[in-house]
Amino acid sequence: MSKTYGSGRAKVSALSAIDLTVEPGTFTAIMGPSGSGKTTLLNCLLGLERPDSGTIHLGGQEISRLSETELAVLRRSRIGVVFQAFNLIPALSAADNISLPLRLAGEPIDPRVVQELATAVGVGDTLARRPAALSGGQQQRVAIARALITRPELVVADEPTGSLDTASAEAVLTLLRSIVDELGQQVLLVTHDPSAAAVADRVIFLADGRWHDEVSGGSAADIAAHLARLGRRA
Repeated sequence: MSKTYGSGRAKVSALSAIDLTVEPGTFTAIMGPSGSGKTTLLNCLLGLERPDSGTIHLGGQEISRLSETELAVLRRSRIGVVFQAFNLIPALSAADNISLPLRLAGEPIDPRVVQELATAVGVGDTLARRPAALSGGQQQRVAIARALITRPELVVADEPTGSLDTASAEAVLTLLRSIVDELGQQVLLVTHDPSAAAVADRVIFLADGRWHDEVSGGSAADIAAHLARLGRRA
């Protein structure tokens, strides 16, 4: 998959011949220095941008050529997204935030399922509260529950610990790891934090829009050293 912006002398290659497979039941992290192509890759995977060449497949279906309407439905039902800024609706309770993707899709909402999912991610006793009454860690757990409510094929976490204190970040990473190990969920994490990436099964490093290297089972120190080398190279 490749993606460029601009034309002529202003042409910039944001992604070049990226070949990435994320297997079901695995936890993959994407890292790279600023300008490495992480954001562009994420936008293409979510259907927010289209690659200039190559294809993107989800569950055996090519999604890179779907219409905007079809992509919106796909993002609502088959891909769960967890953001750094939580993106919860302030006026809604935690329960209503979790069930929002179902409501938008016109699907029935079973309060028992919402309760079970909230309990599984550790916010089962906060469902009546609005986001302002929750800690950052609790808000992110609500956001993870929202990402899981449609039982998506892929969960994409974009810097999910960036706004959290150390203890809350560790709890959220443990939760993401558990939904892979216990629920068989497929998780793709985009992060700049080596400690976060170390929780993943493998770490993919991008540099200058290209796949540069891959590390499996590396410690946070190993990953940080690798990232530093890429930064000096950039």
